[in-house]
Amino acid sequence: MSPIAITLVLLVVAIILFATEKLPVDVVGILLVLALIMTRVLTVQEGVAGFGNDIIITIAGLFILVGGLIKTGIVDLIGRRLYRLAGDNEFVLIALIMTVAAASASVLKNTTTTAMFLPVIIGLAAKAKVAPSKLLMPLAFGAILGGSCTLIGTSTNLAVSGAITRYGLAPFSMFELTTVGIVIFAAGMFYMLVLGRKMLPNRGGGTSLTDDYSIREYISELVVLPNSRLVGKTLGESNINIELELNVLGIIRGDEKRIAPSANEGIEAGDLLIVEGTIDDILRVKEEVGLEIKPDFKLNDGVLESDSVELFEVMVMRDSRLVGQTLKSVRFRQNYALTVLAINRHGETFINKLSGVNLKFGDVLLVQGTRNEIEPLVVEGEMLLLEDVSASSMRIEKRKWAIAAFLLFLTLSLSKIVIGFDIPLAVCVLSGVMLLLATKTVRHSEIYSLIDFRLLVLIACMMSFGVAMEKTGTDIFLAGYIEDYFGLYGPTAVLAGFFLLTVILTQPMSNQAAALVVLPIAVKTAVALGLNPRTFIVAITYAASFSFITPLEPACVLVYTPGRYRFMDFVKIGTLLTVIAFIVSIILVPVFWPF
Repeated sequence: MSPIAITLVLLVVAIILFATEKLPVDVVGILLVLALIMTRVLTVQEGVAGFGNDIIITIAGLFILVGGLIKTGIVDLIGRRLYRLAGDNEFVLIALIMTVAAASASVLKNTTTTAMFLPVIIGLAAKAKVAPSKLLMPLAFGAILGGSCTLIGTSTNLAVSGAITRYGLAPFSMFELTTVGIVIFAAGMFYMLVLGRKMLPNRGGGTSLTDDYSIREYISELVVLPNSRLVGKTLGESNINIELELNVLGIIRGDEKRIAPSANEGIEAGDLLIVEGTIDDILRVKEEVGLEIKPDFKLNDGVLESDSVELFEVMVMRDSRLVGQTLKSVRFRQNYALTVLAINRHGETFINKLSGVNLKFGDVLLVQGTRNEIEPLVVEGEMLLLEDVSASSMRIEKRKWAIAAFLLFLTLSLSKIVIGFDIPLAVCVLSGVMLLLATKTVRHSEIYSLIDFRLLVLIACMMSFGVAMEKTGTDIFLAGYIEDYFGLYGPTAVLAGFFLLTVILTQPMSNQAAALVVLPIAVKTAVALGLNPRTFIVAITYAASFSFITPLEPACVLVYTPGRYRFMDFVKIGTLLTVIAFIVSIILVPVFWPF
């Protein structure tokens, strides 16, 4: 098999693996590089060369700089000002949310911006008495549009900027993409305010979590009669969870209520046990001597809460160790002292047999427990608490240093304009990181936890794949077909084709991978047609960011379940937004980067 055939086969296999998500994207990237080395398409040095690219250091440093802004509560501060400005006016709220999200994403990256504003916007929706579904999709879309406006707005922009140096082209400047990016954002926001807002569903925002998750019929109250075999035993000894398949959520004894009791809690005659289980399991209690179903039981959130125990909604994050695990396999209740009452995944609620459900990124869990037990999972980035929290745990006194570190980075990155000497971007980023560490705004022990190593590995591997396409001539081979079949229609048609191809590939693949796969083909096509490669590079960079059509983009995954959206909500609203971004890009990119 020829090197070109091997490279094309591996490309198809990689796209399938990216789309099926059977393996993590970084693992797919590593397997791709290993296959290229084992088939002798690349040498070992060429295969790992992507890991030595300075863009990897730059992106890692940006994760730390953004971590400094997050830990000092700057995003939280911005979010709290929104309600004061907009009140309960839905139109103004959407406009402000999209604007603030876009501005933040231009320096914080779109996924980070969406994750940080998500609990704030949910709290804001509750205050304004607006359904979260009316605000969360505009948050994600605003962040995605804003991320396309600067070099550091997305990792895709940085990855493409680093990759094009192989073709003898200058990397993107900090604000090279800004002018057209702002126009695309303005057009997108106009669409969302005029038409998209009317298509947004009106879901979520109920006052009761027990109602939102429809668990009323799965929870009941049992009376412990004097002749019950459970009297005198602890919950652990009673084996209610095993023999009756019921989960005890609380014990009421006279005027005393013990919510989320431990296994050592004793059972006495007259106790009322609040239990969760299927209707069949609850009805089986009638056969159990000494237990009786209380007929007039009425469930509300207060029944399952006490002074310290509350109900929370938490989202499983992308890099959480819970992803791919079940509650049983991680011994969730034993290890975290939290009880999961329900799991919501993209509008589908799981209540039965929760211990066997494989958890996925974006799953929202309704849990019962104390705030102290929830906090470690939130702080470690395992879960995101879906409520507007106070900034008491933020390092507010270090806020000025977080801002100073970011301004130092931006100032140094503009050194060529200011002093005529170009300081490498990696050096600019690391200077800001050193300031954060020197002022203890970010602690040394935290820096590695702030970096998304999975993304770094993926980008490095896809850069190496780009080398393989170039070395084997696969890029020229594919470019030849495009030149023969589409070159006759003119440069604008070819540019539009590459834009659409990139948008299509971003649906099953990560944005970075899609851009780096299309990039070498587009460059060779432009050269073959005698056109400016940078025109195609910029169009592909924009296209890789505009993933609105399906909720597979990480920023969209974050709002999918909390907004109670359905898959077709994104298809319906996102397709029109993609068309608008496509039209604006195809018109303006050749104007600012002529053919």
